[in-house]
Amino acid sequence: MRTLEDGHRLFEKTTFPADRARYTELATLHRPSALFIGCSDARVIPEAITSSRPGELFVIRTAGNLVPAHGTVDGITASIEYALEVLDVGEIVVCGHSACGAMTSLALGHDLSMLPAVAGWLAAAGILPAQFDTVSDQEAVANAVHANVVNQLANLAAYPAVRARILAGQLELTGWIHDISTGHVDIVRPS
Repeated sequence: MRTLEDGHRLFEKTTFPADRARYTELATLHRPSALFIGCSDARVIPEAITSSRPGELFVIRTAGNLVPAHGTVDGITASIEYALEVLDVGEIVVCGHSACGAMTSLALGHDLSMLPAVAGWLAAAGILPAQFDTVSDQEAVANAVHANVVNQLANLAAYPAVRARILAGQLELTGWIHDISTGHVDIVRPS
């Protein structure tokens, strides 16, 4: 495997020269049209699955694509606020995905005692293993991924700036469930 430094050298030699005009424009212009909130999972690359060019997406990636409850003050809520109030994005997507390790841990009740920060973070998802004990493990994980996207859309809709923009017709809020093996996306609409 090449190092990140090797990858950057390749970017400088091939990618950057091929799109130099775009990068020159981006040096003074930051106007993404959408906020994409996805999982930290390295297999789900927002720019790749949306065919986006540099500068088109404002991206937040968290373990389990979680959105903190309104009123929380952290880097994630600051980024959401910035996307809305400064960048004026017109679309927010919350993207969950198949085989999510975070949702697998929650749906199957994995012991996270050796990962206290992860356990604390994932507790906010509101996913309990008892919700899924009548289905197979695979169905439990898929159901947890779906329930989590619904929960995170509800968290976002509780932000006053999100709610106001939706009511004014200035913001579209959507959930996605990306299937890694097929590339397909199921759309989840907020309730």
